[in-house]
Amino acid sequence: MIKPLVVGGAILLLAGVAAGQWKPLFNGRNLDGWESIGDGKWSVMQPGIIVGDRVPKTSQHQAWLYTRENFGEYDLKLEYWTRLGGNSGISIRDQTRARYAVSPDWDPKRTPSHNGYEIQISNGYADKYPTGSVYLFAEAKSGFDKPGDWNLLEISSRNEMIRVKVNGTLVCEHPGDPERPKIGPIGLQLHDPNSIAMFRNIEMRQVTK
Repeated sequence: MIKPLVVGGAILLLAGVAAGQWKPLFNGRNLDGWESIGDGKWSVMQPGIIVGDRVPKTSQHQAWLYTRENFGEYDLKLEYWTRLGGNSGISIRDQTRARYAVSPDWDPKRTPSHNGYEIQISNGYADKYPTGSVYLFAEAKSGFDKPGDWNLLEISSRNEMIRVKVNGTLVCEHPGDPERPKIGPIGLQLHDPNSIAMFRNIEMRQVTK
């Protein structure tokens, strides 16, 4: 396994998966390798499903589940399900690890979508960014997700381009902000106290150079 090398706060080599090979980020049994940020209730339902839930009316802030490792350029694929009206997302390159999305440091202008990037997941949530959007940057083409069912989300994170597919169709791409980080963890979001989301078959393939 490649170990991370930290120099002056920068991670130069990234750990976790072999370059060019698809590897699971979730072992299907427990949440080893992940950390919960906020008041989300995360559990593993067999076979191999991460379930994220909230205690209603306890907080108006977000909750997240982050990988403990950071990653650079890669392809990520996973399947998700969320309830009708649900709002979730996948965070990439957020080096704050959602610090400002939860109490006591809550700041709506410094949440993960303002530091790294959030790839939107929505099931009819009242928002102009449909599933697959690079939130705040680019709206995805809509109509390719299956409400109330499992959906496949694929994210290609490159230094100069982010591309998103929903159920095999390219729905969004954007070069991002050149001032934002190129590396960071991967996060699963519960947007609000009404959030319920499930994730399975989470795999990554790092880019070979």
